[in-house]
Amino acid sequence: MTNILRSNVIQDDITKEISQSFDYEFDGETKFNVPYMPDLPQDYGIGLIVGASGSGKSSMLSKFGSEEQIVWDESKAICSHFANTTEAQEKLSAVGFNSIPSWLRPYHVLSTGEKFRADLAMRLKDNAIIDEFTSVVDRNVAKSCAYAIRRYVDNTKLKNIVFASCHYDIIEWLQPDWVYDTTTNRLTVGRGSVRPEIQLEILPCSIEAWKMFCHHHYLTGNINKSSRCWIATWEGTVVGFTAVITLPSGTLTNAWKGHRTVILPDFQGLGLGVRLSDAMGELHIQNGLRYFSKTGHLRLGEYRNKSKNWRATTHNMEDRSKQYARSIKNKTNTFYSKELMEKHANRICYCHEYVGSND
Repeated sequence: MTNILRSNVIQDDITKEISQSFDYEFDGETKFNVPYMPDLPQDYGIGLIVGASGSGKSSMLSKFGSEEQIVWDESKAICSHFANTTEAQEKLSAVGFNSIPSWLRPYHVLSTGEKFRADLAMRLKDNAIIDEFTSVVDRNVAKSCAYAIRRYVDNTKLKNIVFASCHYDIIEWLQPDWVYDTTTNRLTVGRGSVRPEIQLEILPCSIEAWKMFCHHHYLTGNINKSSRCWIATWEGTVVGFTAVITLPSGTLTNAWKGHRTVILPDFQGLGLGVRLSDAMGELHIQNGLRYFSKTGHLRLGEYRNKSKNWRATTHNMEDRSKQYARSIKNKTNTFYSKELMEKHANRICYCHEYVGSND
């Protein structure tokens, strides 16, 4: 069932000429079909109104309230508009906005897509109303954003957030608790769809590909010139890069270690980094090699601590200052500058060997 809304305009020479030219009967009145509000669950995390343009999505969304208008202070960085550092990091990441340099910029210099995601991050709260969700971003980015938002809402227990979108491809990634399709006037309750499995294609590449990723590494843009490199693609789109180098040791033979792994900001939050890292480990042990990796990245390190595919080594979770002092004493650091080592001396370092799932 639908409601009928009417809108009237003054007839003039232009409206008459246009309607006559296209054989469109028009008397100044336009009618809109607006779906009735269905019986919705009282308690939910995410609801989604989806349908074609002109099918009444925005009109139905307005029954839940109005979208919050965000006011940005041009003298402050994007991240400074949140209550604290943790909220800024979590909410910006939750909408697929993972560019640290952009977090530190004012709103008015951002790209259209970045502005959309910054606005969305500010709106993420209980009873939020969000129209035209993911309409101004690439479809793969939209899926990534939807996935990250679902995870954030589940983790924070946010309630009664309603989105409206003309894109059906986000449903299986957003996993809404109910979906109302304004094109068919059909309500579906429950997370009925199954999220697709992400399949990465990993291809060898030249070290020159690092130029596309170097600005996104969490520590440094440098890379060892002897690196072996690969790129990762998802549905034909380049999303990540990884590189490995030999591990010189007096006691180990045929050993390699991870050197650089970067997932582009638009695709972070999907777990692609750990998939790429595991794939590199599997590639090496399947070829009779040993594979080690050291990282200061919290999420990647904690994943390895819990994974049966990785085994902690002697210096796992050491303060980098100890490793820095040891490298100076043994004269083993030939790549990192003293300034870089000192800058990150107090970071916890995670050290593991990949052993595979059948260890």
